[in-house]
Amino acid sequence: MTGSTAEGHGDMVKAICQRHGNDPASLIEIFHDIQAELGFIPEPALTDIAQAINRSRAEVHGVMSFYHDFRRQPGGTVTVKLCRAEACQSMGALELIEKVCARHGVTLGGTSAGGVTIEPVYCLGNCALSPAALVNDRLVGRVTPDRLDKAITEAAS
Repeated sequence: MTGSTAEGHGDMVKAICQRHGNDPASLIEIFHDIQAELGFIPEPALTDIAQAINRSRAEVHGVMSFYHDFRRQPGGTVTVKLCRAEACQSMGALELIEKVCARHGVTLGGTSAGGVTIEPVYCLGNCALSPAALVNDRLVGRVTPDRLDKAITEAAS
């Protein structure tokens, strides 16, 4: 796409911004729409967004980097969000995260060679069933490494 800085997605990024009225107050919604379309937000898209909403690239980057939900790289075919909030921590979430990351050979926030992305979140609203995880938008409570592996296998099939 000519005139685009977003790795061939500039026209789509600009159209999403325009759909939101090029309104800086809609930046979060713009990010969500781009990520829904592409699965992530390419770094060059930040320039297109900044131009469309008349803000600096630094401002746009600052907002994106503040929120953990926005990916800068494509995710895997299975996305696992593991809760790190206090209730889940008290029920072993940190140990669970270490074990799951080790089993998949990734660090938190990374994607394994098998296509599993493991991300931290800070509350899934399932505190009574801690530790909690979200596997491709399916909430799983009282998670153990084995229960999580089963949920990942089911999500991958």
